[in-house]
Amino acid sequence: MENNIDFFNRYVIGISQMLTGFYFYRKFLQKRGRTSVYLLSAALGCAVMQAAPAGSIVQYLIYTLLLVIIGIFICRADWKSVILYAVLTVEIMQISFGIVNSLSGIVQPKLSYAHHNASAVLSVLFGMVALVTAVICYGASCRYFLYYETVEKQYLFMILVPILMIFFMDEYIGSIIYGNMTVTNAGGIIVTVNHYHMLVIQVFGMASLFCLMFAYKKLLQNFQLRTELSLLEQEERSFKQYVEEARARYEKTKSFRHDIKNHMTVVKDLMRNGDSEEALAYIGDLAELTEELSFPCSTGSPVADILLGNKLGIAKSIGIAVDCSLILPYPCPVRDIDFGIILSNALDNAIRACRDINGGAETYIRVSGRIQGDFVLMEVENSFQEKGRAGEGTGLSNIRAVTEKYQGAMSIKTQGGSFILSVLLVIPRHTESIPRQIG
Repeated sequence: MENNIDFFNRYVIGISQMLTGFYFYRKFLQKRGRTSVYLLSAALGCAVMQAAPAGSIVQYLIYTLLLVIIGIFICRADWKSVILYAVLTVEIMQISFGIVNSLSGIVQPKLSYAHHNASAVLSVLFGMVALVTAVICYGASCRYFLYYETVEKQYLFMILVPILMIFFMDEYIGSIIYGNMTVTNAGGIIVTVNHYHMLVIQVFGMASLFCLMFAYKKLLQNFQLRTELSLLEQEERSFKQYVEEARARYEKTKSFRHDIKNHMTVVKDLMRNGDSEEALAYIGDLAELTEELSFPCSTGSPVADILLGNKLGIAKSIGIAVDCSLILPYPCPVRDIDFGIILSNALDNAIRACRDINGGAETYIRVSGRIQGDFVLMEVENSFQEKGRAGEGTGLSNIRAVTEKYQGAMSIKTQGGSFILSVLLVIPRHTESIPRQIG
């Protein structure tokens, strides 16, 4: 019977432990794979782990390495996320079995005296309880702390290092308490250890792990909120500028409409008096005035027209050649203010790049774009004096955030003396039925 129980604990529980870890590891990574591959990996992993001392750190390291290999080569996930969730998976399994082992050390000595086979049966029962405990902890982690889509790679070590610390401290404390045990009772149970102390340590270890995950999740949410707040502040500043421009144009147009009758009367009087040259000169002045009131770009979006007129006007005033052939959908589910963020940041960067060019070389800015099916394609090209590699500053980060908001994409490239920013936004086909959102 003892041989059967030993086989059950080593292989049945062992393979179940491996499969449970693999299953939740996939959920952490949000990846899928063939069941046969995981069954084979579990059997292979269990066989390899049997060569290491039971419960040793070598076993846990082998388990971690196996998860990392599966994550990279089978799940094809990012290596940083693979390492994080591999360590987390092993840590939860380690502490779950540690808690149950401490309970076993408390309960088994009391029951082994009552029946000779009680110790062996209890070892099977506690192995199953440890597996259930791990499943509960995995489930709680997936439900409340699964933040794969918000994992910030630059902050990965903020959680990985403390998890590793808990991992090694738990193993170190266990090796100190259990490593030099020689005194056992008739049932083979160690009796010189205060298992209550170890149980408390294991429970606090699990609690610390969950507190750490909770703190890290809140930290990422805080970073995300700060980014969104910065984006909103940028939107507010941009929108205020274009509203003021629109108000100024409205006042000029209102004044022109008020005076148009007077202008027409003057032209008629000049023509009646035979002063055709003066009449033509007067009409020329009116043409210049109407030119000031018209938009230099006609994209189909009023806010974009104002923005482009403002930015390209600044560029033209400092000697930069400008060209605009941008067409935008109207009405459109893409908010005016989001178009504003893309165009204002792109044009600010373009104007700055042209100003940085030395030697009196000719500079230019070209804005183009079109609607193609479910997509809006925009491109801003400008002169560029390459000084090393072009990086991604706050402006481009804001543009990227908007493109991701609309499931789009952004790309930048340098070609000769040109810098090209390409932006793609996804829009539904039925844009005509969607009311326009101003701001």
